[in-house]
Amino acid sequence: MTRVFNFSAGPGALPEPVLRQVQAELLEWNGSGMSVMEMSHRDKDFMSIATQAEKDLREVLNVPANYKVLFLQGGALGQFAAVPMNLLRGKTSADYVVTGSWGVKAQKEAGKYCKANIVAKPADGKFNRIPPVSEWKLDPNAAYLHYTPNETIEGVEFPFIPDGKGVPLVADYSSTFLSRPLDVSKFGLIYAGAQKNAGPAGLVMVIVREDLLGQALPIAPSIFDYKQMADNESMLNTPPCFAWYVAGLVFQWIKKEGGLAAIAERNRRKAGLLYDYIDASGFYANPVEKSARSWMNVPFTLKDAALDDEFLKGAKKRGLSTLKGHRSVGGMRASIYNAMPEAGVQALVDYMKEFARVKG
Repeated sequence: MTRVFNFSAGPGALPEPVLRQVQAELLEWNGSGMSVMEMSHRDKDFMSIATQAEKDLREVLNVPANYKVLFLQGGALGQFAAVPMNLLRGKTSADYVVTGSWGVKAQKEAGKYCKANIVAKPADGKFNRIPPVSEWKLDPNAAYLHYTPNETIEGVEFPFIPDGKGVPLVADYSSTFLSRPLDVSKFGLIYAGAQKNAGPAGLVMVIVREDLLGQALPIAPSIFDYKQMADNESMLNTPPCFAWYVAGLVFQWIKKEGGLAAIAERNRRKAGLLYDYIDASGFYANPVEKSARSWMNVPFTLKDAALDDEFLKGAKKRGLSTLKGHRSVGGMRASIYNAMPEAGVQALVDYMKEFARVKG
């Protein structure tokens, strides 16, 4: 068996030790006589899996006691609707900072339920930087302030946590979740699709402050009502059991790797290695302002776009997979989530050097 270095933006690579544990436990989990995929979510065995996963996530992120941790379905896209349905709490508007494609989608979806104010967005329409906070037009009466810490498509990342000025801060952490330590207490709500850093597709995690629960819109479906899901331990309906189980293994892997501080240092080195080469090459370019460059998603272009297909074919032959950029941006994109080893980034840089030498 030969595994490639998988640079996919999502679903992304999973840690190999986690995959091997899943493989070993696939037919029978812990003497239960069945796979986790076959268990009732009400069974004591799965309940123990779920309880341990939440405990480990709380420990890894240092989640305060006054926050609920939910394991839900519907992905981040579902949360684009669930957030306003739960957090308007009698208000009619919410603020959105838009710094990329996912911020656009979040604001548009919220507009179905309230006035979704765009308080900041690059004036020229180019998503390659974070608008200066001095230019943000915040509404002190907004129900919440929403932003996307990391834009997967454009590779734009906030180097700071915004100040909501007393308004609950909401963040779509999908593509940078668990990539470094995070002060959860600064947020009213965090949500994150699992399929980048935390597990397989099908699971979204919501971390929400308890005082924000219990005022969902009457039209909110029960499965999108945070209070109902919290009261039922995320099991109002059948949860994404297998994805929840795998995410729990990822949380344990993070602990074994030294926690988020160690993960962050590794991610910093990986990103630095790739960006340093791109900047020095003269053959490749990254369009994002240096202060807003993502640690997780690194888009880059070749000097001549006519070489893109040849570059991708050569990369695939070398076991460097899924490097094609998003169709809306073009070029290449290397997603270097937690599970991407430093050796994978080094292999990519080595190939980029060779390709530039031959074609430059």
